[in-house]
Amino acid sequence: MAHYVAAKCRLCRREGEKLYLKGARCYTPKCPIDKQGAQPPGQHGKKMSRRLSSYGIQLREKQKVKRIYSVLERQFRRYYKEALKSPQNTGERILQLLESRLDNIVYRLGLTQSRSSARQLVTHGNVQVDGKKLDIPSYLVKPGQVISLSKRGSRMALIKEALEQKTTPPKWLSRKATVGRMERLPVRDEMSDSIKENLIIEFYSR
Repeated sequence: MAHYVAAKCRLCRREGEKLYLKGARCYTPKCPIDKQGAQPPGQHGKKMSRRLSSYGIQLREKQKVKRIYSVLERQFRRYYKEALKSPQNTGERILQLLESRLDNIVYRLGLTQSRSSARQLVTHGNVQVDGKKLDIPSYLVKPGQVISLSKRGSRMALIKEALEQKTTPPKWLSRKATVGRMERLPVRDEMSDSIKENLIIEFYSR
């Protein structure tokens, strides 16, 4: 399954803000955004400060959200098309689909410190949904389903480190030890307020 494997800090610098792709490191002085500012990567970074067109603004917002959730273009477009079929707000529905991904749920439950770690945990077969092993990061978890770790997964150092942070899951999720449950779909106020989903809708509606 294809996904981005190059330096993640370059993505944050390209979008001009922290995307929190490397977990705890993003909160330390080692973060390039804190050390170097939001200068785009590459030798021409300083020359890319020109004003963006409306298309450019829409494109950058789409790219930002894709990078936050580690989704490639074909899959992201599929989420958009599925959201169009929903009777609810299209932008909110796209975010619900992204938040319902298994790798994101593992991250939101506080079992890992980053989505990339959660994705790796899933692909290596260390996550179970309703007691059955599932190694598909893009699987859409449904309300009422229970997410747990395998015996091997629960003993991993990255899990112990994440649990030591004592992260509180959002209200639409619940967790006891290493077992979590999706209680319901999140509403817009419970999802990132840094995402401007209307720009994404405008981009695909051109």
